[in-house]
Amino acid sequence: MPFREWTFLFDLDGTLIDSAPDLLAALNHCLARADVAPVELADIRTMIGHGARAMIRKALEGSGRSAAEGLVDELWAVLIAYYQENIAVETRPFEGAENCLVRLAEGGARLGVCTNKTQALSETVLGALGLNGHFRAVVGADSVPRKKPDGDHLLRTLAAAGGHPARAIMIGDSRTDERAARSAGLPFVFVPFGYEAETREAIAADATISHYSELVTVLMDLTD
Repeated sequence: MPFREWTFLFDLDGTLIDSAPDLLAALNHCLARADVAPVELADIRTMIGHGARAMIRKALEGSGRSAAEGLVDELWAVLIAYYQENIAVETRPFEGAENCLVRLAEGGARLGVCTNKTQALSETVLGALGLNGHFRAVVGADSVPRKKPDGDHLLRTLAAAGGHPARAIMIGDSRTDERAARSAGLPFVFVPFGYEAETREAIAADATISHYSELVTVLMDLTD
């Protein structure tokens, strides 16, 4: 088995799953409560990755409204309640992702998810999509003292999956993921079909894939 003793950690939103449509619906639902104009799908893709509160702040600031903490907290509660009930209406795994996970596990790899989504929402969406059984560990932002880009988040996920830093690789779609990987001392594989297209040129990855059909070969090269 080529990946025996190796652990591969994945980001969630924009890496394993395309959750933008459902996050957009939830964000616009809460913004309507504050009489804020809806956000377009193209715009929300650059807001994802730092948590729901950060997404709300960016939307308020983009509309010229003050992102006062009291208002952010109020809208966050509305967003989360709506999103919990509509978490996988349009959300889907990226093409080829699940088949790739199966192949990696068959090759002996341990798999984990390290995400800035909350623990409960991460587990809920993975369960709704039938992906939760692929992972030894899922660690959300509210389960650790310091979330990504702090490398400690990756290292805690790695430990929960039973892995070791000397035999681990991070796969993600953002500068946040890259910074976390570097902080933890892990190689980084970049998936450019995620949510931070404007930063692609600035990301220094050990490898880049354009489709999940390429990932097994790339990881074989990196672990050789």
